[in-house]
Amino acid sequence: MSKVTRFEDLRCWMSARELVKIVYSFSEFGKLSKDFGTKDQIKRASLSVMNNIAEGFGRYSDKEFIRFLEISQSSATEVISITYVLEDLEMLTNEQVQQIRSKTHEAKNQTLALIKYLKNKKNKLYTHHLNTQTHKHINTSLH
Repeated sequence: MSKVTRFEDLRCWMSARELVKIVYSFSEFGKLSKDFGTKDQIKRASLSVMNNIAEGFGRYSDKEFIRFLEISQSSATEVISITYVLEDLEMLTNEQVQQIRSKTHEAKNQTLALIKYLKNKKNKLYTHHLNTQTHKHINTSLH
């Protein structure tokens, strides 16, 4: 994986940004446009998916970054949950609901892949550190 220096270059953030555009666009028409509570909630949840990725990127450790990515994951799950209300109450068309779900799953999967990468990187560094310490211990005990 190449080094990313800006959150805007993260695929998961790009997908989350597209999700926000879709949600905002769809919330301007039909029954959803008149249900201010539900409209506000899905807009906030989709923004949270995107903004927690960016906020976590700005943190000083992978551990904190992972925590914000996990919050983003939870917000994505909230977006998906809200789509069932939109579907059941026919606030959006089935096609619109599927579009939101699809983009949400895409952002979630990419975020999960980043979490796994960061955790694996951490584990590799820890394992390398342990191996180095064990190697040093073995070398000193041989003398």
